[in-house]
Amino acid sequence: MTIATKYAKWEELAEGAERELTVGPITRTDLVRYAGASGDFNPNHHDEIYAIRAGFDKPFAHGMLQGGYLARLLSEWLGPDSFKNLKIRFSAQAWPGDMVICKARVVRQYEEAEQPMVEIEASAENQRGDVLIKATATAAPRS
Repeated sequence: MTIATKYAKWEELAEGAERELTVGPITRTDLVRYAGASGDFNPNHHDEIYAIRAGFDKPFAHGMLQGGYLARLLSEWLGPDSFKNLKIRFSAQAWPGDMVICKARVVRQYEEAEQPMVEIEASAENQRGDVLIKATATAAPRS
């Protein structure tokens, strides 16, 4: 059985086109699930006492968990096989109880070697407007 998925076509990705995805609230269970899936068992993400002794109020989300949410937005919009690169810069922690609002915008549409391309600027913020991640991507969406 094949599941048909509609990804945006190059013609639909004019400069200024936007997409948004909100995930959350993040739970402690999300942190444990991500640790198990990624193999990242840094105690700052699950051990209350360790996180407090390290100077944090409580355990916080893995940066790549938020990066995964952002990658989900982009791959559901453009197709997972369309990416040429994705660069992510982490700037703040997300905490249990936070919402993660992922936003992406086409900043350039062009052709390279007769292949349709788009450049994307993206970010993930919490519900207070704190920027958690800034990202750029280049993709070759279907035409």
